[in-house]
Amino acid sequence: MAACTIRSNTIHAMPEIPEAEDKVVRPEIGWFPSYKVYKDRVERLKFLEPNRPTTLPAGWPLQVDSERAWSGSDFKSEDDYVFHFTTEDLREIDAALDHFKALPGNLGPDDVNQTTFPLPSLGGRLVEVSETVHDGRGFVVLRGLQPDKYSNHDNILLYLGVTSYIAETRGMQDYDGRMLLHIQAVVEDIKKNGSMPNSPYVARAQPFHTDLCDVLSLYALNVAAYGGECFLASSAKIYNEIAKTRPDIIHVLAKDDWIFDEFWNGQHHTRPLLYNFDGQGPGFQFSRRPLTGAHFSPHHPDVPAMTEIQAEALDTVYFLAKEHAVELTLKKGDIEIFNNFAMLHARSGFSDEGSKRRHMLRLWLRNQERMWKVPPALEQVSWECYGDNEYRKNAIWDIERSPPELRIKHRRASCA
Repeated sequence: MAACTIRSNTIHAMPEIPEAEDKVVRPEIGWFPSYKVYKDRVERLKFLEPNRPTTLPAGWPLQVDSERAWSGSDFKSEDDYVFHFTTEDLREIDAALDHFKALPGNLGPDDVNQTTFPLPSLGGRLVEVSETVHDGRGFVVLRGLQPDKYSNHDNILLYLGVTSYIAETRGMQDYDGRMLLHIQAVVEDIKKNGSMPNSPYVARAQPFHTDLCDVLSLYALNVAAYGGECFLASSAKIYNEIAKTRPDIIHVLAKDDWIFDEFWNGQHHTRPLLYNFDGQGPGFQFSRRPLTGAHFSPHHPDVPAMTEIQAEALDTVYFLAKEHAVELTLKKGDIEIFNNFAMLHARSGFSDEGSKRRHMLRLWLRNQERMWKVPPALEQVSWECYGDNEYRKNAIWDIERSPPELRIKHRRASCA
């Protein structure tokens, strides 16, 4: 059995690091961008930078012609992407849970797999879901689970069991070895410490971005009283729109000079935002905060500024994602699962009230057979999440909640 640590309600605060004044001249660009600022920049750069490429980079497709190149308006109803568990499916899941818990030995979350969590009938249909996620439209919502029937521990076990048929390998989500995150607003920590936790632990909206995994999954243990809608946007559709009208922006997005702030004493690195995946075509891998900074996470002055042309390209992606996104309103018990390379995702802000308090369990997953081939520039990120590295030697599975890292001005970046 792999080493496993189960933790509940522990908090690790980072030491304070003095703030350094940022005097770097940066483009006017926000974590959430302004459409007016974006359009003004587009018009201005037409005159300042007129001689830009008019063809795509060598080896990049004119268009992505596949099922994953969709717009939100293509879906007539949620029935187009919701997979409904039948009564028999739910009985089979319960039987698999009982089977796992009856196995000898001190088994934990790391031990959940297709062998220890048998789904003889449902399993084959979940394999088809995996095909949709990796080679089809890129996302599915599984509906019908009743999380209130189970303890937190059992919810985690059945979540791992069901998703093991879609993508069996789990990724590490921070440098403590945390394999599962509880995505929820942790208001009491703001009151106690007067500091803003990281994005997984607050109710604010999140702009379009990707995570650092192959496949991302969220299990809705509970939903908010108001808001919290999820948005998915096809990276293929975004690429097609840009390639058709602004091939110069593809050059900018695919260049390896984008500066990613690591939020640790001015450390930063560079890599592209857009990758041409072997056998799959273009896909994105970036989050806006390391690129733009934010009011709650400002850049260190040693981190260089992006260019105006990069700012235009970054916001072009954002506003096309917003235009072509599909909105998902998850219900309690839903499992949302999608190809992180095939789309960008975002979330609206939300408000908790009474018993309606948004609580998602997040997994980073990989299917070893169906996985997209990782480009060289992402191999380090991939190794940190899925590799046999020192951080995951003692895997941590938080059962009740994840301890929020309290936000400070500069902190060591993690894969969370």
